[in-house]
Amino acid sequence: MPIKVESFELDHTKVKAPYVRKAGKIIGEKGDIVQKYDLRFIQPNVDALPTGAIHTIEHLLAGYLRENIENIIDVSPMGCRTGFYMIKFGETDIDVIQNALVKALEKIIETKEEEVPALNAVQCGNYKDHSLFAAKEYCKMVIDGFKNK
Repeated sequence: MPIKVESFELDHTKVKAPYVRKAGKIIGEKGDIVQKYDLRFIQPNVDALPTGAIHTIEHLLAGYLRENIENIIDVSPMGCRTGFYMIKFGETDIDVIQNALVKALEKIIETKEEEVPALNAVQCGNYKDHSLFAAKEYCKMVIDGFKNK
C-alpha cells in the first residue's frame, strides 16, 4: 500500500494562490508538535518561480521569517517552484504566519544585493544561480495578491 503524502492529496486545481495554509502536523512521542505550512506564491500549473528568484527568496526568507516567527525548523522551496514549505515547532495561527510572510516579502523588496546572505561557494551549493531583481518582482506580485483577496 503506497504511503500517503499530504501535498499529493491536495487538489492543485482548486487552490487559489497566494495563500498560507496548515499542511501537516505531527505530534512526537514526548508531545512535541511539528507543524508544516504551505506558503503558496504562484498558482499551481499556471506559472512557476524561476530558479534564480526562488533561490534568492529562500536565502532571504530563512532569516526574515525568523525575525517574526519563533521555532522555525526550516523554510524550503517546493519542487514545483510555486512556493515554500515552512516547518516549525508548535502551532501558529495562519493570520500570524501570513502577516509575518508579508513583512518578510516587504523586507526582501528593500534588500540590497550585498545584504543577501550566503552568496558564495562556501555557503551555497549553487551561488551563481540567484536573481534579487526577479525575487523582488515576485514578492511584489505575492503581496498584491494577498491585498486583493
